[in-house]
Amino acid sequence: MLSVMQRRRAIRRYTDQPVEEEKLVQVLEAARLAPTWANKQCWKVVVVRNHETRQALSELSNVPESEYPANPARKSLIAAPIVLVVCGDPRLSGVMYGKEYYLVDVGIVLDHIMLAATSLGLGTCFVGVFDEERVKQLLEIPSHIRVVGITPLGYAERWPEARPRKDLSELVCQEKWS
Repeated sequence: MLSVMQRRRAIRRYTDQPVEEEKLVQVLEAARLAPTWANKQCWKVVVVRNHETRQALSELSNVPESEYPANPARKSLIAAPIVLVVCGDPRLSGVMYGKEYYLVDVGIVLDHIMLAATSLGLGTCFVGVFDEERVKQLLEIPSHIRVVGITPLGYAERWPEARPRKDLSELVCQEKWS
């Protein structure tokens, strides 16, 4: 498992090679196995193959008013043959100490998707910048559902080198914050 985690990269350039249906099903099966709050499974994935819809998602992934005006993953939503739109239903998950667990649940689902894809030789790239209301309109997602993340899915044009990571000593504290 660690070797898959070490290989995973944010893929922004894709070939036009179609993703085999068996591989897509395996990726979605990995998502299905993700742990969720009280096993509520409050998430759903919209699988988008249509080119025009992927184009529209790309356009909606650049919110002009944001402080992040140039989303580098935009073009990947058009180039990849599949886009997965991962949603959560806050009504089906818990809230404890002010924390909405559907966000945690969908984050774990997205991680399962990205790691399963990597293990199958497929690329992904988390996209979190988008106009949620317009994405919901485009995909006919009910108003009470939240779109948490989007990822392209496909074969990488090239697999980037690993970027530097902080040392564990910078990220892990023993017994208390330090």
